[in-house]
Amino acid sequence: MSEITGKFGRSVDAFRESGVAGFAALFRAFSRKRRNVAAYARFIAREAIDDAKRTKMRSVIDAFANRPTISVILPVYNIDEIWLAKCIDSVRRQIYPNWELCISDDASTKPHIRPFLEKAAMEDARIKIIFREKNGHISAASNSALDIATGEFCVLLDHDDELAEDALFHVAAELNSFPEAKMIFSDEDVIGTDGERSDPKFKPEFSPDLMLSLNMVTHLSAYQTELLRALGGFRLGIEGSQDYDLALRVIERISPNEIRHIPRVLYHWRSVESSVAASRGAKPYAFEKARVAIADHFERTGIDAEVVEAADGLNRVRYPHRTKTVSLIAVGDERHFDIESCETIYVGESDDLARDLNAAARNATGEVIVFIDRHLTPHTNDWLAELASFALHDGIGGVGCKILRKDGSIDQTGLILGGKSVVRKAHHGFPQNSNGYFFRAGLIGNYSAVSWQTFAIKRSVFESVGGFRADDLPGALFDVDLCLRLWQKGLRVVYTPYVVMQNMHDPVGKPSTAALGRLRELWPAETTLDPFYNPNLSPDDEPFDINA
Repeated sequence: MSEITGKFGRSVDAFRESGVAGFAALFRAFSRKRRNVAAYARFIAREAIDDAKRTKMRSVIDAFANRPTISVILPVYNIDEIWLAKCIDSVRRQIYPNWELCISDDASTKPHIRPFLEKAAMEDARIKIIFREKNGHISAASNSALDIATGEFCVLLDHDDELAEDALFHVAAELNSFPEAKMIFSDEDVIGTDGERSDPKFKPEFSPDLMLSLNMVTHLSAYQTELLRALGGFRLGIEGSQDYDLALRVIERISPNEIRHIPRVLYHWRSVESSVAASRGAKPYAFEKARVAIADHFERTGIDAEVVEAADGLNRVRYPHRTKTVSLIAVGDERHFDIESCETIYVGESDDLARDLNAAARNATGEVIVFIDRHLTPHTNDWLAELASFALHDGIGGVGCKILRKDGSIDQTGLILGGKSVVRKAHHGFPQNSNGYFFRAGLIGNYSAVSWQTFAIKRSVFESVGGFRADDLPGALFDVDLCLRLWQKGLRVVYTPYVVMQNMHDPVGKPSTAALGRLRELWPAETTLDPFYNPNLSPDDEPFDINA
């Protein structure tokens, strides 16, 4: 009954906010959810491991040049025997045999824990146990498990969760393919008390700005053991977000090419009443500790930023709104962007827009250039300052925002590359205030590209890459090309939901076949597999639908 009431309440809110269009967007969201529940059931059936797949994996293992020992770090405290048994059994069922399970019991008071663990260790010599004399909470217990680890890599496991049968196989395979890896993470889902799997998280490759909004790594996560020891292991006092804190401290010490993502569901979060998998409100202190971890990360790395609470207890990074000059380059017929503190240069709409924008940029004097489609209306008063604060931050190349359709639903939050369409709009048609897939519509994060319709960039950066490539892409997709060149230069493309623009006109048509073909020629790899998407998601239909 509560679920029905909640849906009715959201429907009323949507109707009040956006009328029939808002209700339609909400209906599409419910339909999308039902569609993907069915799709994930098909996906699970398709990906299920049978004897033939096990045999094939074992032959691959036999051919590995390197067969590293992988230490599974498992802190235990007063967990029900049924879930502990399933957790340990998920390790013992691993297809990859070179593992050790390092269990640290944190002075459990429930009588079944010690005999159960001792029996498990007697049955398999790869299971090692340390019984702590005093309860020290999860960070201290994890460090005790790390102390007895002898493997080259460590995989983190919670005492009520399960590893997929092929989890350690894929970690070992990744280490054979990319021996420079120091940090590995995978996709994940939720497993109920009835064993039913749901709510998959098909993640992008490592996204630095999304990582500061939520712990996108979570599980499965694996780290080079030597690196964990050099860091001093898990930090005491950050319990609840100790994994998040650990990941941030690791990232500070390694390069992006040493972080690997395995786009497979290798970890199953147990959904029990006390877990975050069941309810994000189950451990409110964890979200507070996450912001402590992020703030400490900023302090250690010398980043001038603050972190505040965002939607659903997650995080919003704010960079200083420095007083810098901004040049606004506005495209279109209407003139409603005259801002006293801002130089404004007007450009007419044409088939040679990239060249016209380059010419306007050469005449700009501001430290930051903001390109804007004059068909858009801002929903926030500080939109220019917010965009400029990101553009001025070292390491960020370009900044885009949430753009709404005329009916109030989302037009785009970024651009997704690949598939037959080559370029698709992320979260197109989602309700205006939707968090989107994996919270990516509601949180600051990264995309391969964002639209020129609202795009901020430092003038010096724009000049350093030669502006838009007008000869190759004169009228469309020049924004995608520029964003990819920024990534190539080591600069990030950031999306912020805290600037919201609404297109009060009908959207422009799709890019021409010639423009799409030229973009593919210029960026064959990037237009084949977008690192900020996921190969388990639909390549051609609705973005973020499960590919099943």
